[in-house]
Amino acid sequence: MSVEEEVVALLEERGLTIATAESCTGGMVSARLVGVPGVSEVFMEGLVTYSNEAKVRLLGVREETLETFGAVSRETAVQMAEGGCRRAGTDVCVSTTGLAGPGGGTEKKPVGLVYMACCVQGHTAAERHIFSGDRQRIREQSAEAALALVRACLTERA
Repeated sequence: MSVEEEVVALLEERGLTIATAESCTGGMVSARLVGVPGVSEVFMEGLVTYSNEAKVRLLGVREETLETFGAVSRETAVQMAEGGCRRAGTDVCVSTTGLAGPGGGTEKKPVGLVYMACCVQGHTAAERHIFSGDRQRIREQSAEAALALVRACLTERA
């Protein structure tokens, strides 16, 4: 069973709904969820908020957070996930924000750095990863890790 199938099964078992708030993955997490038969019972919406302006306008990420910590930060990922739950009216939201490359990295924030967060009924967990590979591979690894984070959060909140 794939991680997305496990996530959908856990959501169905618990009667929960999910939304996604993606930046660097550009809809990959949503696409993987939507590939699971029966997902319409649990998946409400997916947002791709690539720009800072979209993160603020659609998810309620605070401008001060973006100015202080940057778009690629734990703080932004958390606000994206929590804002996604509020916007969609769902029990769960997973977010991704990172640097998929090939350019744009710095010593402090290298290409491959991705933060993700999962909010489940007001409880939010976040992770920091550094992935390697080309842009596509970094995005694929990010989507896989984001789904694994949702699975872990749902399992812990059983």
